[in-house]
Order: sequence, then C-alpha cells, then structure tokens
Amino acid sequence: MTRILIADDHPVARAGSRRCLEAEPGITEIGETSTGADLFDRLSASRWDLLLLDIHMPGGNGMEILRDLVRRHPDLLILVMSALSEAQYGRAVIREGGKGYHCKSGNLAELAKAVHIVLAGRRYVSANLAEIMAADLDSKLNPNQAPHERLSARERQVFIKLAAGDGVSTIARDLALSVKTVSTYRSRILEKMGFTSNADMTGYAIRNEMIELIT
Repeated sequence: MTRILIADDHPVARAGSRRCLEAEPGITEIGETSTGADLFDRLSASRWDLLLLDIHMPGGNGMEILRDLVRRHPDLLILVMSALSEAQYGRAVIREGGKGYHCKSGNLAELAKAVHIVLAGRRYVSANLAEIMAADLDSKLNPNQAPHERLSARERQVFIKLAAGDGVSTIARDLALSVKTVSTYRSRILEKMGFTSNADMTGYAIRNEMIELIT
C-alpha cells in the first residue's frame, strides 16, 4: 500500500497531480493539503510514504519547510515541485534532503516517472538538472576555468547568439527550440557566468576576443 500526500496551494495543480497518479499501479491513497500548517498536522496524524511538496507554500518559506520536514520526518520521501526551473532551486532541494525536483512545466508522464523512481528508493534527477550538476562539478574540479568554459555545448550556442544581439524568439527559431527552452538556457548562462544581462554577455565576448564568433 502506497500513500501519497500532495501539498500545493493551487487547486488546479493538485487536481492535475492527482489525476496523473490515480492511474498509476500500486498507489492506494492520495491526500491533499494546501498550507504549511495543515501539512504538518496531516503528517503527524498518519503515515505517508511520499510527499509531493510545492516549493511555495503558504505558512512558511519553501526551503525552510523542506528542512523542517527532513528533520522531523526523516523516513518520509519528499519530491519537490515548482514552476521555477531546476537552475533556481533543483540543486538546493537535493542538498537539503529532498529526493528529487520536478519542474511543473514538464509533462505529467515525467511526474509519474519521478514518483516511481523516488518510491523505489532512488533520487530523481531530470536530464536538465543532471547537466547543471555536472557543470557544477566541473567548475569545482577546475576553478580556473574561464566562465564560458562552464557552459554546455548547447548553452555556448545560445550564449554566442545572445551576445550577438539575437532575441529569444530568433534563437528559438534558428536552433529549433521552444522560446521557453531558450529562456531557460539564458537563465542558466547568466547564473553560470555571473552575469545579469545580455549586455554583460556581449561585453564578455568582446573582451575575450570571441567577437569573430558573433559577426
């Protein structure tokens, strides 16, 4: 018997997660809660095997709630969900004891996959988050890397185009990607390189004699 509790303050999101999981074998009960206070009451009242936790819950900071849950319920499997990209919260969730991070922009089939991986006793790491964590490791192993060397091949492609002044929609068309995907790459590039704007990218490309790549 597998009991899953969904903690999310958005009714539509809870309903979508419930519909996805109700069709999965082995799941016998699905509960719902919408606030941090009620979440802790539900966990104290009965045993749950897996918690699907929205990172933004009323009644407390999401990461603080996660830390408290890990401390008070060490055997509870916690899969964190958010509409924000893995680059913003994924690594922190894993560090704080979460068993995985699911981006809500992904499809429901991916959520079901994540749930089964976590229930099997493993961590769920999406391909996107795995790439981010691998880049972090590379950076630690080689702290003298130039900022652009921390980028994956695809991120470097996007970086060059952004540095050249191309817009997100243009890049999406040229690389056959969605606008949302390109925007995610842009966020990751800014984070990895320590920049705050596209102008920073252009200046960096010029200073590092990469200008021939963007003309």
